[in-house]
Parts: sequence; structure tokens; C-alpha cells
Amino acid sequence: MKIMQVEKTLVSTNRVREMGHRPLLVVREKAGGTRSVAVDAVGCIPGDWVICVGSSAAREAAGAKDFPSDLT
Repeated sequence: MKIMQVEKTLVSTNRVREMGHRPLLVVREKAGGTRSVAVDAVGCIPGDWVICVGSSAAREAAGAKDFPSDLT
């Protein structure tokens, strides 16, 4: 788990079918740090601090073990 801050929402016009229409977020661990893309499972807005999980925990948090996500 990592504590990250939501920077902004991300729009994708071409998605993997299994992802459906789940919102995507651009998140950062710290100011000036590397950006990551996470699936929004709870309805965050820019500026929120969130706990992000990766790997199989990310897929379960997104709602299904076969969900194609590495960060939720």
C-alpha cells in the first residue's frame, strides 16, 4: 500500500474491454515524484489523499480478480 495524492482525472478513448467505464486517476506519491495511473474505486477528486494498492489486491479492490489493473 502507498499513500498518494490524486492529481487529476484521466480520460482514455481507447480501453481494454474488461475495464468497462471505471474512472482513471493520475496519482503521485509526493510532489515532483513519478506519476502513476490508478483505477478509482471510491469516487476521488483532485487533491484527495488516497491509499493505493497494487498487484492482485488492486484487482480485488476494483471488484474482480480478473480485472486488468495494477493500481487501485
